Amino acid sequence: MSAREKAKARMEEVAGKSVRKSAHAVGNEKLAAKGGALQARGKARRLKEKAKDKLS
Repeated sequence: MSAREKAKARMEEVAGKSVRKSAHAVGNEKLAAKGGALQARGKARRLKEKAKDKLS
């Protein structure tokens, strides 16, 4: 896994988590859901790259 892809996945995951938490704090559930989706996408990307590394 390239360091660039790893960083991109982690950044997406962290950004989604921060959006989700701040949206919950102000009561915006629609934005919280979008943040959760972004976090899940980052986690999925990170796990995909991790699996590719194990197979290589």
